[in-house]
Amino acid sequence: MTSKNKKEINLNENLKKLAEISTWFNSQKDIDLEAGLDKVKEAAILIKESREKLDNLENEFKEIEKEFAQDEGTENLKENFPM
Repeated sequence: MTSKNKKEINLNENLKKLAEISTWFNSQKDIDLEAGLDKVKEAAILIKESREKLDNLENEFKEIEKEFAQDEGTENLKENFPM
């Protein structure tokens, strides 16, 4: 695992960087292919990191749901948090 993978992923920062990349592409009249490729690679990394973070968050919510269901009963949970 690299040091970048150990860094806590901030979804808001990733979305901001992705928006900046999108803006960069939209502002280019003539795209430098090498610079464009670098931006695409950066975006791909940001998207992958964000998906992994979202998967982890989803798993955490599922764990909380299980704990809550065990404590309160499933019917209460579904009434309070419809999915």
